[in-house]
Amino acid sequence: MAAAGIGRRLRSQGPKALVPLAGRPLLVHAVEAMEANRCVTVVVVVAHPDALGATAKLLADEGFAKVVAVVAGGPTRQASVAAGLAAMPPGPAFVAVHDAARPLPGRGAVDRLLELLDAARSRTGAAGVVPGVPVVDTVRRVDDDQRSRGIVDRDQLRAVQTPQLFVREALEAAHRRAMLDGVEASDEAALVELAGHPVQVVPGSHENLKVTTALDLLVAEALLERTRRPP
Repeated sequence: MAAAGIGRRLRSQGPKALVPLAGRPLLVHAVEAMEANRCVTVVVVVAHPDALGATAKLLADEGFAKVVAVVAGGPTRQASVAAGLAAMPPGPAFVAVHDAARPLPGRGAVDRLLELLDAARSRTGAAGVVPGVPVVDTVRRVDDDQRSRGIVDRDQLRAVQTPQLFVREALEAAHRRAMLDGVEASDEAALVELAGHPVQVVPGSHENLKVTTALDLLVAEALLERTRRPP
């Protein structure tokens, strides 16, 4: 669980993961959602170094049964995920990488990804699956002077989300290779692809939004309130 970022665009006074959503930190919502998956046996949380103790206490107070370690993050998201991988106990053959900034991944999200990864491995030899949603806005390519260079075919574009699920061996090897080569990527799927492994994009959900701005918080609260209403 990547939770080491600072919420500058949220104008928070500390790590984004500790910003409250409906009275509970984003991180609590995200960890709760991960623990609810049958296939998830352990959770490692990567916290901001300045909030390591506070994060560990928060998770202990919440009584999460599957959180086995809380470790300090690095200067980049990639370094933070690498720290989380290093803290993983032996045993699990697959690793799901999720962001605390996505508090509403949906019920059973990782269980569904595991089923899809099993199918993708048999069909294409994929080492990972990532959820993605169609891009609904018109997207234009521009040059350095911001002049339009035409419309990008959005039918071929997907906005990628987390959790992302990988064969553990492939993901760990991809991180080691990236460190040796000095490569930085925006997500784990890119690293696994750079290491030569296919990655399958599977349907995501527009409700699995990333909380980046104050508006995102309002939308997340509305979605959360809707799920709490009795049928």
